Amino acid sequence: MTEGSALWIRNPLAVFSEAAAGGGLVVRGGRIAELVPVGARPQTLEVETFDASEHVVLPGLINTHHHFYQTLTRACPPALDKPLFPWLQALYPIWAKLTPEAHRLATRLALAELALSGATTVADHHYVFPPGLEEAIDIQVEEAEALGLRAVFTRGSMSLSEDDGGLPPRQVVQREDAIMADSERLVARYHQSGPGARIQIALAPCSPFSVTREVMRASADLAARHDILLHTHLAETRDEEDWCRDQFGCTPVDYLEDVGWLNDRAWLAHGIWFSEAEIARLGKHRVGVCHCPSSNMILASGTCRVPALEAAGLKVGLGVDGSASNDGSDLLGEVRQAFLLQRLAHGAEQVSHRDALRWATAGSAACLGRRDIGRIAVGCEADLTLCRLDELRYSGAGDPLAALVLCGGAKADRVMVQGCWIVEDGALPGLDLDALRHQHQAAARALLH
Repeated sequence: MTEGSALWIRNPLAVFSEAAAGGGLVVRGGRIAELVPVGARPQTLEVETFDASEHVVLPGLINTHHHFYQTLTRACPPALDKPLFPWLQALYPIWAKLTPEAHRLATRLALAELALSGATTVADHHYVFPPGLEEAIDIQVEEAEALGLRAVFTRGSMSLSEDDGGLPPRQVVQREDAIMADSERLVARYHQSGPGARIQIALAPCSPFSVTREVMRASADLAARHDILLHTHLAETRDEEDWCRDQFGCTPVDYLEDVGWLNDRAWLAHGIWFSEAEIARLGKHRVGVCHCPSSNMILASGTCRVPALEAAGLKVGLGVDGSASNDGSDLLGEVRQAFLLQRLAHGAEQVSHRDALRWATAGSAACLGRRDIGRIAVGCEADLTLCRLDELRYSGAGDPLAALVLCGGAKADRVMVQGCWIVEDGALPGLDLDALRHQHQAAARALLH
């Protein structure tokens, strides 16, 4: 596709869109310019053509919760077979040894995994800042720009060490003034707003049990001043609710309201242990929730009640979560996990494959406050995921969209961001994956010694 030209993605097997686009779609100027009916040709007169007759076309998938640095501690022996709090206590001392180079490799590997699994927009929650890693978010911005993905980097924070009644060791927590000063710096330097934004910054105190009330409130104030989003873990386990009651005398949702977070700027990771009344409160304020099915199952945290959340008006997206609790960054795989878990919990009539695809696209976009991505519609950004169905597992499948979710093993053949291919023929052009894997593995081993 040459600069200034239009590209017709022609006659796909199926298109996941609200409007009819059986004949494909036209991309021009980084946006979707036209949807083409079955049997028709584009109204745009001069177009290049990409033959999509062997592809299913999806809006680019959007991952709304991850911890890239955790790719270095997958299947980590000290943390195996533990629920959330003991799992964290086993891993914090290892993460405290994170170096800038290891963090760069972890970020690059996670971004590569996500892109190859169909992601075009990624949100990462980085909250570990040991001495020497003060520019962790800057590293992530560089890596995302190099690979061509959109990204929301949430400036995480922890200020309560185990000495203060929190969980993390002292060497990974920061003072409130350092947290807020760096948050201001990152917003000023990197945050883009409006349609088409490629890099955005959000503020993300790690959780109620790792920061002070003052950090939560200061983050809410800063987000309101700069019109940016807020993110945190909430209601992931029953232990968290017990901790909040002991420390604050209230539930996590009550605490969220007290610190100024009960609004449509906030999206929460996990959102499992909400009462009916709390779901109604959160829905009233249009809070978002990122469903992380694999992580929730591995840590045995519980099952997010996605249909109830959506019925109450919450925005629901999808995330792979950190690779120490998943233990991968496969977003298409996470679509299938969400479908299976939610169907098991709520019934075959309540959850379809289209629901799971919607959570990973339009639902995730809504959590990030975006209408220009996550949909195949005229005027939206040309962020697209194309998958082939030419493996044995798909043979005999009658519905191509359903096959992507039900048959398993889906992977992206082509991925486009703002009209540019970043994945071609199942590969990331210019990135030596073998070299990356060897360097990353060496960095992972170093953390454990």
